[in-house]
Amino acid sequence: MMYAVIETGGKQYKVQEGEEIRVEKLDVEEGNEYKFDKVMLISNDGELKVGKPYVDGASVATTVVKHDKDKKIIVYKYKAKKDYRRKQGHRQPYTQVKIEKIEG
Repeated sequence: MMYAVIETGGKQYKVQEGEEIRVEKLDVEEGNEYKFDKVMLISNDGELKVGKPYVDGASVATTVVKHDKDKKIIVYKYKAKKDYRRKQGHRQPYTQVKIEKIEG
């Protein structure tokens, strides 16, 4: 089983070939390819390559499936006894990508 740990949008993701993941919004059109080059770790049948902080020459090729927004969350601020209430909604944009190939 081959997997990799990549970094994008300030977060780290463990990915395998063929799976789809949601990452912070990327500026790439749907259907286009995108390559993640910040690969922190690659495991290939128990053989580990760990980067310092990234593995040299390693990349993860993906295809952008879609751009969308997450479910709405409610941000509610309240101060007791002060008649202060603020209600605000937020939908975080994301990009869904399909992992095509792990190279390195």
